[in-house]
Amino acid sequence: MAYDYAPFPYTPPPGLTRPEPRHPVVIVGAGPIGLAMAIDLAQRGTASVVLDDNNVVSVGSRAICWAKRTLEIFDRLGVGERMLAKGVTWKVGRNFHGENQVYAFDLLPEPGHKYPAFINLQQYYVEQYLAERAAEFPDLIDLRFLNKVTNHSDHGDHATLDITTPDGDYTVEADYYLACDGAGSATRKRMNLPFNGQTFEEHFLIVDVEMETSPFGSDDTPERWFWFNPPFHSGQSALLHKQPDNIYRIDLQLGPDTDPKEEATEAKVIPRIKAIVGDTPFRLDWMSVYKFRCAKLDRFVHNRVIFVGDSAHVVSPFGARGGNGGIQDVDNLGWKLAAVLQGNAREPLLESYNIERVHGSAENIINSSRATNFMTPKSPIEALFRDQVLKLATEHPFACKLINSGRLSQPCNLSASPLQTPGAALVPPGTALIDAPLHDGQDQTWLLTATHGNFTLITASPMTLPDIAGIARIGINQSADYPCYRATDGHAETRYGTDKIYLLRPDGHVCAVFDTPAPAAIIAARDRALGAMI
Repeated sequence: MAYDYAPFPYTPPPGLTRPEPRHPVVIVGAGPIGLAMAIDLAQRGTASVVLDDNNVVSVGSRAICWAKRTLEIFDRLGVGERMLAKGVTWKVGRNFHGENQVYAFDLLPEPGHKYPAFINLQQYYVEQYLAERAAEFPDLIDLRFLNKVTNHSDHGDHATLDITTPDGDYTVEADYYLACDGAGSATRKRMNLPFNGQTFEEHFLIVDVEMETSPFGSDDTPERWFWFNPPFHSGQSALLHKQPDNIYRIDLQLGPDTDPKEEATEAKVIPRIKAIVGDTPFRLDWMSVYKFRCAKLDRFVHNRVIFVGDSAHVVSPFGARGGNGGIQDVDNLGWKLAAVLQGNAREPLLESYNIERVHGSAENIINSSRATNFMTPKSPIEALFRDQVLKLATEHPFACKLINSGRLSQPCNLSASPLQTPGAALVPPGTALIDAPLHDGQDQTWLLTATHGNFTLITASPMTLPDIAGIARIGINQSADYPCYRATDGHAETRYGTDKIYLLRPDGHVCAVFDTPAPAAIIAARDRALGAMI
């Protein structure tokens, strides 16, 4: 394979020879979600132990499509720029019916953002970068590979975990146990929790193909290409993406009666790829046959056990809502859990993670299910609707918006959350921060960078921001005794207006807007965002 799967080192844990002190947080799973969770907590001064039963990154490209909002979160975690440098940037998608293009879209038509709409980057690189970043916090992140959790118990004020290693078994205690152990979560199964949703019987073949040149489009401006009933795969659907290292992701719908073992062989796969790429030389790098569910837990918070990522919710791969949704879980939970553990908020604040991310995952499941049902009609009526939409779209623009090959991941809106203080503004409460370029007099920076990880007041108005303990301040086109920047090309003023003050949560969501800088109102909104009304 193209990637060098070097194993992570195993070190016998201290619990094998002596009892360990109770840990604030134990994270089970060292995939992108578990590693990102540990880094988020470490940046807030909260220590964690990360347990994983494996010692290599995920085999195969797996999750590859990372959305702008996710990249902004990764930027805060310290790996965003590295991912951007390695990843393949794209923003244009094309949908085809047979040989004919019926619809094209541009996901980021406006300038003035640090990160693009999407990059493609294999999951193994993301895990590598996160593991290397986690190693920069040796006093706060204890990475333990080949440590498999075999059982756990919730004791009300803490959890215990039984763990097996190559050198024997041991037990640890944790104030909180974060289950980041993926779609097949052993934690969820041990707790016998219902995982409700829709199972799709269609099988899909996923193949990573190495090609020096692309037989589709331009190598200089990679795009997402999706076919309904392509000439090379009659009656089914197909998807093509470019990844780094000249690796191309190809997804082919196979139908519900496929034998996965038979299809995931070179004898079957190579003719399928030749039918797509013609005479273009290629090499198979990885392949898998899968089918999927759209499902979630009813609750993500179960006292001392909290579910994060695929252990809590799964979706189809069309729309890139799986890994991106999991990283939004991390972004939502990290600051809240750190605030509770450090005594800056009460435990009910964690219930807001349950409220907000159950809502976010339900939103993702609806979009994912609709996309999959459009792509794989389950009844003659659904098939007729899909086919008529595709025919109409070639001549009537209104029908293009009905084509659904995956409504791509967007930031979750939290306007209904109990943490937000209602208000009207260009960026209303519940909305994720909208980035804008800034200048500090010498260098360009970004609003995203200037507001990382704290409660922050920002304004592009002439109003002076009050000095309130625990709340950072950012002035745009101001001159004051707190950090001030000049807006670049008017983007900040256009996006935020010049007559409002915004209070951002540590995860970058607007939680309140103000017409005047009244300290009492700002403190009340901050306290509400810390769970005062839960």
